[in-house]
This record gives sequence, structure tokens and C-alpha cells, in this order.
Amino acid sequence: MNKKGFTLAEVLITLGIIGIVAAMTLPTLINQTQGKELETGLKKAYSVIQSAFNQMAYDEGQIINNENYPSGQFIKKFKTYFKISKDCGRDTCESNFVDEDGTNRVSQNYKTYNNNKMRNSLLDDGQVFISDGMFIMIENMSGGINLFISVDVNGYNKKPNRWGHDLFTFQVLDNGKLLPMGAKGTSYGDNYCSTTSTSTFNGIGCTYKALTDKNYFKNLPK
Repeated sequence: MNKKGFTLAEVLITLGIIGIVAAMTLPTLINQTQGKELETGLKKAYSVIQSAFNQMAYDEGQIINNENYPSGQFIKKFKTYFKISKDCGRDTCESNFVDEDGTNRVSQNYKTYNNNKMRNSLLDDGQVFISDGMFIMIENMSGGINLFISVDVNGYNKKPNRWGHDLFTFQVLDNGKLLPMGAKGTSYGDNYCSTTSTSTFNGIGCTYKALTDKNYFKNLPK
């Protein structure tokens, strides 16, 4: 009785084809999985930050804005609404930078949306890690109008560490509204969420788009 089977050559060819297909599809699957994780992390971060902000406004009985909380004061109250795993003071955790020209502070840990050098001067007025791993950084400028809340949704020690990828910024307006950066009325728009921009702040304006564009995390730049 004749037995039919695959020859060694046929098996090797089949395995080779499977390997090629896997090599072609695996990077896409990995990127899709990471994108979904970052999207979920952003939505969770927005919910957590909004909830804490609303409770703070209720408890304080006043509008939360930069006028009522001058330089460095906002974080002192805001952080009490989280379970803190590490308090970095104003900037002791994200303080490593290369001082290129005496004025620009370029982070050694974070990059822009399109993977260029990123300034961290808008992250240095209060920094805390909260118990679920998120890293919150505040800009609470003295004499200015800016009150920004930035959050690394998957933590300081986990990549990609890029604005508009896992680092997102929200702005507190003068009227006390908390909005995702890039929304109408915020300080940084779509021109700060660009694949071609050379700005060291590129990516700060991505948050609104990341929350509203269903394809956003599928099209992150490499």
C-alpha cells in the first residue's frame, strides 16, 4: 500500500512562505496592538484627570485657572486627588535636558510627535507618578495665562515617550474649562501635530485629534 506525504523540500518551502508572511504582517499587528493600548490609555487618562479636576473645582468653590493658582500652586492641591506613588516636586523626574543655546531645554527622555528633539519647559511646574503608572506633569507659568496638564499615559519608563503618542497635553482655560490641547480655544492647534514640523513643541497639539479621529493611532509617524 502506497503512503503519500510531503517531501522535505515541500515542507521547507511551506515553512519559508509562512515565515515571509509572518515577517510582513507581524509589524503591522504589533503597531495596531500598541496603538490600541495607547488609545485606551489616553481615554483613561482623560477620564481620571477630568474627574480629579472637577472634584477640585467643587471642593475649592472657585474657578480653577492660572490666575487663582499662580506659579507652582496648582499641583499642590491637584495632586491630593490621586494616590501618589512618587512625588517629583517641580521637576526632579523629568529634568534631564541638553541646554543647546542657553534658553532651549531639550528633553533626554521624550521626543516630538515626529521623533525630533523636544523641549520640556512646559512640563516643569509639578510632576507626580500616580499609582496606576501614569506620569503627570504641570505647566503653571508665573505671570502667564498657561495652565497645562500633561500625562504620559503608559509611564515614564515605557516607550515610545513621544508627544502625541503616549504623552498628551490638556489646557485649563481662563474660564476654568479643561480641554484637550488642539481643541478650539486652546493655545496649540493642528500645526503642532504635524509629521513635517521642526518645532520642539510638535505634538503638544495632538490631544484633541487623538480623541476624535478614529484612525489617529493607526497613522502615528515612525
